Amino acid sequence: MAGEARNSGKSKQRTVIPQEMAGRLQPQAKELEEAVLGALMLEKDAYSIISELLKPECFYEKAHEMIYAAIVDLAISQRPVDMLTVIEQLKKRGELEMAGGQFYISQLTSKVASSAHIEYHARIIAQKYLARELITFTAMVQGKAFDETIDVDDLMQEAEGKLFEISQRNVKKDATQINPVIRDAMALLNKAATQTEGLSGIRSGFHGLDKITAGWQNSDLIIIAARPAMGKTAFVLSMAKNMAIHYNTPVALFSLEMSNVQLVNRLIVNVAEIVGEKIKNGQLEDYEWKQLDYRLKDLYDAPIYVDDTPSLSVFELRTKARRLVREHDVKCLIIDYLQLMNASGMTFGSREQEVSMISRSLKGLAKELNIPIIALSQLNRGVENRQGIEGKRPQLADLRESGAIEQDADMVCFIHRPEYYKITEDERGNSLIGIAEIIIAKHRNGATGDVRLRFKSEFAKFMNIDDDIPVREYTSGMNNADPLPPIPSNGVDFLRREHEIDAPF
Repeated sequence: MAGEARNSGKSKQRTVIPQEMAGRLQPQAKELEEAVLGALMLEKDAYSIISELLKPECFYEKAHEMIYAAIVDLAISQRPVDMLTVIEQLKKRGELEMAGGQFYISQLTSKVASSAHIEYHARIIAQKYLARELITFTAMVQGKAFDETIDVDDLMQEAEGKLFEISQRNVKKDATQINPVIRDAMALLNKAATQTEGLSGIRSGFHGLDKITAGWQNSDLIIIAARPAMGKTAFVLSMAKNMAIHYNTPVALFSLEMSNVQLVNRLIVNVAEIVGEKIKNGQLEDYEWKQLDYRLKDLYDAPIYVDDTPSLSVFELRTKARRLVREHDVKCLIIDYLQLMNASGMTFGSREQEVSMISRSLKGLAKELNIPIIALSQLNRGVENRQGIEGKRPQLADLRESGAIEQDADMVCFIHRPEYYKITEDERGNSLIGIAEIIIAKHRNGATGDVRLRFKSEFAKFMNIDDDIPVREYTSGMNNADPLPPIPSNGVDFLRREHEIDAPF
């Protein structure tokens, strides 16, 4: 009897669906599945809108799964998707009758009032699929939790891995045969060969930096880290301006710390070279208004996209990034900054584990979208406790909250301004006033090294060490009838820059 009781207990423990779920239907949306399939066969560009959201297994009805799989086959081979081609493709797959036959497929197109909401409908279908996956997952965990022969620690690791797999499933890629990869590599090589600078990636506009990196490379995760007040945001704004205005490269900036207006105000200060306080209170001199109007025209229509969603999660970022790449052909993402992100919907034992998850997800997103992702990061206080010129230089060990950031990143750069620590000369006696060092501490696919830039603190602007905009560029675009801007009486004469490039700021 005791043996029978034990056997009976074990059979109950193997039950897949928990007792409290008995009598419930699995999450499904049959009518929406029909509407989406119908819209796909009616609207030419419908598949490109929802291809990243749905896979065949997302459909609850087996017939719908087969129909969508046939649509995917057609889209991949770049053939038209309509009722006739889908029927023909199902015949080739030997699944036409199992999918409901010609009459059922023709009926699907009649159930679509409009394809305008296909993305919204597809998201609901994807959510229902995810709900079904979670039900299966939780039932598996519950069943194994009752099994006393299974170690709880092993079960927790298995459960954590399975949940992560479910959340990441929509970004997984199949293995690729090497031939197309070789073609891509040769295309990059030929592109670099046609340029005298030998750049194969996206230009930052900082010549010394581009020389070492060969430009920001697609699929790379680049971490730019610094202590507060070193100018992290100023650096990426200067870089975004260079990319968008000088090279017409679409760039997206996710600002978790500042609002869109604050961010654009800093960009205006950077471009117009007018003190930030004046931009805030509007107390500009006449010549400054003219300077602002002339310089600001470069910002209008620039391919810069800003998003100030607070406490952005990696899942929201992925959705937004895909849309930006698809709709605006964005070539680079910048995140300000990594430690303000979260991985909502997932539970972690510590903040360090969460940051590790975020950095892994950012690297995965860079690979998926095949664009560089630049993420700003804070450094811990270790720098402040060290003495001397070398002691104040950031190190990889100073990365805050997680060593996984260093591991996941293809490149780690530090921003260091010795002047901030009242270090005004280097070991050779050269002035460090107004100088910033970009320290490339890790470079997975290239060399490390230091690049010196000029930093104008009053304009929150980074520039090449030998760059400045002479006044003749400003005045050349003016109407000849316009008087030259008067020299201000307060001694802040922006005209002097043409002759005094090396003057301290």
